[in-house]
Amino acid sequence: MDKRAHRYCVIMCGGIGSRFWPYSRARLPKQFIDFLGTGRTLLQMSYDRISNIIPASNILIITNGRYADLVREQLPELTDSQLLLEPARRNTAPCIAWAAWHIAARDPEASMIVTPADHVITREAEFERSILEGFDFVESHNALLTMGISPTRPETGYGYIQVGDPAQGNISKVKTFTEKPDIELAKVFLATGEFFWNSGIFLWRTSAIREALHKWVPDIALAFDAAAPETYTDHKAESAFIAEAFPGCMSISIDYSVMEKADNVYVETVTFGWNDLGTWSTLYDLSPKNSDRNVTQNCNVLAYNSSGNIFAIRGDKLVVVDGLEDYIIADADGVLLICPKAREQKIKQMVTDAKVKFGDKYE
Repeated sequence: MDKRAHRYCVIMCGGIGSRFWPYSRARLPKQFIDFLGTGRTLLQMSYDRISNIIPASNILIITNGRYADLVREQLPELTDSQLLLEPARRNTAPCIAWAAWHIAARDPEASMIVTPADHVITREAEFERSILEGFDFVESHNALLTMGISPTRPETGYGYIQVGDPAQGNISKVKTFTEKPDIELAKVFLATGEFFWNSGIFLWRTSAIREALHKWVPDIALAFDAAAPETYTDHKAESAFIAEAFPGCMSISIDYSVMEKADNVYVETVTFGWNDLGTWSTLYDLSPKNSDRNVTQNCNVLAYNSSGNIFAIRGDKLVVVDGLEDYIIADADGVLLICPKAREQKIKQMVTDAKVKFGDKYE
């Protein structure tokens, strides 16, 4: 049996990326932007990376329906049956459930990797090796596998996984999950060496995740059971069914609904240079810096007595600053943001406040 033929990838591509406002907007989220200046957007880089492991015909993109044209424009090689277009945002559990039912209808022996579209991987050969090790494990065990990243700092913006008993190679049973700890607890986690960042990359057989969804969130599982398997192999029929069923699903993450409850959850500790490109500070950390530790994203800047800043300005505007340290200066589509990097967790609230005061104009 050709294992590769039964392996699938689901790239989740529906988020707005509001922490990258004003660059990332509801109409053009961060996954569709070339943030790193490589000539490829984050979505395209995710596709390129996984296409070395998964047959191109087995790669699915799941995204909000409003982004269908953006996906088609950036990945014209995909067929319509490879685009799963959500009629509403319902977090990751319904999204993953739909993908699992869709794949299982085509291939009952399938295994799958689920990955967000906005991650940066710097060691792609190691990524490929780790994913293949993960596939081999889930194909021989009734296991739900997540990828754990060795923490490099006491980060409060990520979930943490505590490793338990070793299982095979770099894979261990998960002992505990902890969502976004405070700084003191994050420091303890870092010191113990037992905790890893939760990457949000998952592997399992479709049969295993469907069984888990039935057990832990039966309302979601039953929503997708309501359609006959052949519905998921007929693009028109599937679209009509999803338009009715999907908005009624509860909005809940796969972490809360399944991974933190199930007893067959494992973690593979990996070293493939992972970065969740979730904030301006992470982009700053990944970007080349000048002698004053400033980062300029394809823009013109004159900076005096200034260091540790990131400048992201669209258009031909010249930015001149004096005496600025550790700030985000971002200008796009009618919005200028000037915010200390240390306070960037407030950006999501700023987006909400702008919507309350000005409607959708700056969303």
